[in-house]
Amino acid sequence: MTIQIGPPPPFDPELAAALDVIGAQLPSSVTADMIGPMRAGAIPAPPDLTRDGSFTVTRRAVPGPAGDPDVELLILAPAGATGALPGIFHIHGGGMIIGDNTTGVELLQDWAAEIPSVIVSVEYRLAPEHPHPAPVEDCYAGLVWTAAHAGDLGIDGSRLIVAGASAGGGLAAAVALLARDRGGPELAGQMLLCPMLDDRNDTPSTLQMAGRGVWDRTANDTGWTALLGAARGGPDVSPYAAPARATDLSGLPPTFVDVGSAETFRDEDVAYVTRIWQAGGQAELHVWPGGFHGFDLLAPQAAISQEARAARVRWLRRLLGA
Repeated sequence: MTIQIGPPPPFDPELAAALDVIGAQLPSSVTADMIGPMRAGAIPAPPDLTRDGSFTVTRRAVPGPAGDPDVELLILAPAGATGALPGIFHIHGGGMIIGDNTTGVELLQDWAAEIPSVIVSVEYRLAPEHPHPAPVEDCYAGLVWTAAHAGDLGIDGSRLIVAGASAGGGLAAAVALLARDRGGPELAGQMLLCPMLDDRNDTPSTLQMAGRGVWDRTANDTGWTALLGAARGGPDVSPYAAPARATDLSGLPPTFVDVGSAETFRDEDVAYVTRIWQAGGQAELHVWPGGFHGFDLLAPQAAISQEARAARVRWLRRLLGA
């Protein structure tokens, strides 16, 4: 059956106004020749990761995948905390091509301010210099080390989750699949924010949002091609590279997914959650009307951004019993 694809959903009015401003500095389309300049012009890390002494900040080099370099973990713990806390293993976004382990951690620090938690953010190698499986294997190595040393980090190992946004959400989903399939750390949950899951780049939402919003179909092709090369979109892509390729979504930890209705990843994310339910799993899905990719990070004061952020904290509180 042929699916008739209509015009793109409208942006939320507050977000549309913000996008008019953001668009001047952040193009929707990204091509391979832009990767270097984007890295050079990347947004700097928050100036004070301690938040005026509210968090301790530690950087730790831990063993990477066999035969590969060590992986750096950024560890942010609430200052003065006693007892074992939930742990949030964070994987940053950036389309597989930009970013570092400080990218996006301010959002997790907001969570930890409400639900005291230890944040462990992993530095993984970026494509195209380091294609699959380097990024996901770096992330998995970091998670394995974190779980094995949970007590030393002040983490309650039974309340360790994996979280990420965009490419980080896709890598978080892949890490959860690896943990299941390798008998690795037993995760309490996975929080996938607008995750990048499907290399085929052919859903109705990718077609609707071409040239619009943030991270459109061209940008998505750039990111996936950097990670997979000529294999992108072909028959032999691993589910640990593109989790939408997984044929079995049973046995995964409780899952939270949110995505905007007006973004490239909408349909692949909805499909992923639907298949978790079909496999008998537990998942919560939010599709925020009029949201573009990363809307709550780029327009945090918008009403719908505030609602999205609050929904995540409520899920964490229920999941972690905090």
